Amino acid sequence: MLRAVVFDVDFTLARPGPDLGPEGYRALGARHGLALDPSLYESARAAAVAELKRHPELDHDEEIWVEFTERVIIGMGGRGETRAAAVEMERRWVHSAHFELYDDALPALEWLRERGLLIGLLSNSSRDLDEFVAHHGLLADAVLTSHAHGKTKPHETIFRALLAKLGVQAEEALMVGDDLEADIEGARAIGMRAVLLDREGRYADVEGRLDDLRELPVVLGLV
Repeated sequence: MLRAVVFDVDFTLARPGPDLGPEGYRALGARHGLALDPSLYESARAAAVAELKRHPELDHDEEIWVEFTERVIIGMGGRGETRAAAVEMERRWVHSAHFELYDDALPALEWLRERGLLIGLLSNSSRDLDEFVAHHGLLADAVLTSHAHGKTKPHETIFRALLAKLGVQAEEALMVGDDLEADIEGARAIGMRAVLLDREGRYADVEGRLDDLRELPVVLGLV
């Protein structure tokens, strides 16, 4: 029996707002004497994602994300002192106000709550998720970040720690997330069901993927 649904946060329930996007990078770069081209943001971010390396022990490591952000800045044409700009941009990701909820996020959570299901949020971030939940008016029975736990998804302990907070077993929970390795494979490795949310159409060959959270009730077989 399904008792709980666990959601990833970034790019699943919420997306970065303007201050974390192309124009945000351009304005931040200007303050650091860097001429960044917003039109290069998407390609620069895609290249940075392709080069991203997780910590070998899946430890939470802030430095990895600073290096990731610096690659984006360089990919957008940044030349010179890019490190300080990367540190400032990375710090913005901690603040809830810099994020916007997807239109389908609140309706999906409300639908699950109305059916008596527990809701968990699990994020590879340093953000205060309790504050994030309050700021955006989300529904959650338990939250956990890799910063608080020490390990990042897909390490099995971070999944088990959140399930313990929810008071459910792995076979009683479903994971919903946008990262195939961290969210889907990580959850399935401990016996959870998992559904990939593919908003950008990156995984056309993955069976059972969703492109909108409004499809979740059908996948769960609850309608």
